[in-house]
Amino acid sequence: MTDSAVQAAYVTGQSKPGYTYRFLKIFTEIKPGEASTALLMTLNIFLLLLAYYLIKPVREAMVLSTWGPYFKSYMSGAQAILFIFVVKGFSRLASKVPRQLLIAWVTVFFISNLCLFCLLFLWGIPAKTMAIIFYIWVGIFNIIVVAQFWSFANDIYTEEAGKRLFPMIAVGQTCGAVFGTLIAGAIIGPLGKHYEYPTMLITGGILGICIALTMVVHQREIKEIRQRASQLDARTLEEGLAKERPLKKGGGFRLIFKSRYLLFYALLICSLNYVNYMGETIFGLSAKHAAVRAVQLGTTGGLNESQFSGIIYTRYQFLYNLIALLVQLFLVSRIFKWVGVSGALLFLPIIALGGYSLVAVMGASLLLVKWVKGLENGLDYSLMNTTKGALFLITSREEKYKGKAAAESFFYRSGDAFAALCLFVGTTYLGFTAEKLAGLSVVVSVVWITFCFLVIRQYKKIKAKLAGAQA
Repeated sequence: MTDSAVQAAYVTGQSKPGYTYRFLKIFTEIKPGEASTALLMTLNIFLLLLAYYLIKPVREAMVLSTWGPYFKSYMSGAQAILFIFVVKGFSRLASKVPRQLLIAWVTVFFISNLCLFCLLFLWGIPAKTMAIIFYIWVGIFNIIVVAQFWSFANDIYTEEAGKRLFPMIAVGQTCGAVFGTLIAGAIIGPLGKHYEYPTMLITGGILGICIALTMVVHQREIKEIRQRASQLDARTLEEGLAKERPLKKGGGFRLIFKSRYLLFYALLICSLNYVNYMGETIFGLSAKHAAVRAVQLGTTGGLNESQFSGIIYTRYQFLYNLIALLVQLFLVSRIFKWVGVSGALLFLPIIALGGYSLVAVMGASLLLVKWVKGLENGLDYSLMNTTKGALFLITSREEKYKGKAAAESFFYRSGDAFAALCLFVGTTYLGFTAEKLAGLSVVVSVVWITFCFLVIRQYKKIKAKLAGAQA
């Protein structure tokens, strides 16, 4: 249920909880009557991440075969600039249509793009041109669809319900990434030489299912509110029915610069992604050095450098996906319960600070970097993703949709672009080693922690203000 009063009315007439409810109680604190909507939301985010991880290998293959590995660094700035226009367009659409149509139309737009890519291939567009277009498109797609999903989730649940249920819903996000990777690897061969384009069509079909799930959840929640209108106070009823109307006018960037909470959050996202990007680079340098060394020593079992590097990355990805899944299943809900949403915000940057400090002092050995980066990614994809979603439970509807989209798109890619710039200058002109790059991440991690404390302070102020208004 979206509202505590609605939920209470539902639970009053509820029969004995079923097996699904009892099973979900293993992973989070769930109340009778909440399971159905929560499972639909979990399936929705599972399919969204499954869709993304199906086309992610397509993007990587296009880039590596046409432009090489350094191409991605140059595209970060282009994506950040494009997101200025994407956010403006998203904000205008959100002010004209209700939430279910906003999500549906944005997703249909991405589906139509996938169909267009297939047509461009049939028309013989050059591979290099397609690689640029598709790389930039995927970078926009994966951020927008996930951000709007969590905006929708924030709009459905109250703060109390969201803190309990978001950890369970985010299990779908983690599992979608794992299964998407496995399925992508399994279908590449059977789909043939030009597997990229059938994969795009499969992805479009999955996104169509996601639209249907969003509509079902929306209709369920609005129907429940209307049916129990007599049991709700006037304010709660009005807030519930307002979710069928478009958002107020105003852009996402204006909301960010108007609110200290959103501004600090946006800068936090920028710092987070700088550290993440630089960490991936450090791991890549360590993996390449290890692969070259293994070939020289003849310890690869007959594999060449490229094949051995692939094995290193496979093991690395399995490590952080396993950590993410275990943390999401058994720790996130408990961390929220123990230290709250704001307290959970500090776990990842503190671990990143300690991990990159070790790398900077002890050296960038593959084993050390793999565990530091694996733990960082595992927590990022589980605890941090859930926390980022829950931080918007206390914001206005406009901030949930427009502000969140702006922060997690433009500022996210700005972190990438800044890290790419530092990497270029450091390695080209200053002769930075992996250890010195780790030292830079230590400095940025301190900045990141600072923004976390600023967000926490504003979070507590907003909560206190909301509590005063409700008293």
